[in-house]
Amino acid sequence: MKKIFLLLCVFFMTASLYAYDRDYTEIQKKHSESSGQKFLFRDVFGTEFKTVINPEVPAVQTKKECFKLNKAKTHMTYTGDENYRIRLGVDISRHDGEVDWKKLKKDGIDFVILRCGFRGYQSGKLKADENFQKNIKGAVEAGLDVGVYIFSQADSEKEALEEAALVLKEIKGHKITLPVFYDPEIIRDDPARSDNITGEQFTKNAIVFCEAVKKAGYIPGVYSNMLWEAYEFDMAKLKDYVIWYADYEEQPQSPYAFEFWQYAEKEGDIKAPYDLDVQIIKNK
Repeated sequence: MKKIFLLLCVFFMTASLYAYDRDYTEIQKKHSESSGQKFLFRDVFGTEFKTVINPEVPAVQTKKECFKLNKAKTHMTYTGDENYRIRLGVDISRHDGEVDWKKLKKDGIDFVILRCGFRGYQSGKLKADENFQKNIKGAVEAGLDVGVYIFSQADSEKEALEEAALVLKEIKGHKITLPVFYDPEIIRDDPARSDNITGEQFTKNAIVFCEAVKKAGYIPGVYSNMLWEAYEFDMAKLKDYVIWYADYEEQPQSPYAFEFWQYAEKEGDIKAPYDLDVQIIKNK
């Protein structure tokens, strides 16, 4: 029985380590042996990772202890720091179905980040989100600020530019007051075209996407989490873009600056109807 228990422990620890279809063992070892300030963090499965803080990347300015869920555990608050305040938001795609935009506004939501398109993680086909045009119309009419993102599976800079072109086509004529985000993803537990893309290539893709968006007159941004910031992206090369950081710990772990924080998943621990976000605003 003891042997079976140990085998099960090894299985679940291994499953967690490779949940992103990436093996970070060697890069962790390299980081551990290098000089610089060491940094520990946990992924969404509770697995601990170690990295080294890059001094070339702007440091986070907010105080993580000031982020706290309200008593009802329905939304995030930020208190005890007179330098910053937050606004509440959600991010929404076709998978969220019909949205009561007026109710969201009434419930205290100030902004939304809408998925406007995606690339199939196996087929590679690039498509607009079926509900985007309806969603952006409803969000703007309800008085919400709007940003957008594209779910990327680009394997090259050429494909990243194709994704930028789709986004610019979809948002043309609409009131976009928040950033246009590049959201590359590694797919868990399923073969995907992103499995063999290097962190270097992910970074190049993000840069060409953001520069295309910037050239068109929009604010460019990149979606990330701590694993991406530690082992995939070259964050120093992305420091000129707005970071939308995803982390479902009680407080954000990142040592790097970010303007948006996705702090809860739909139907996660908070049981939210949508993914929940905050925008961090510096007080004047």
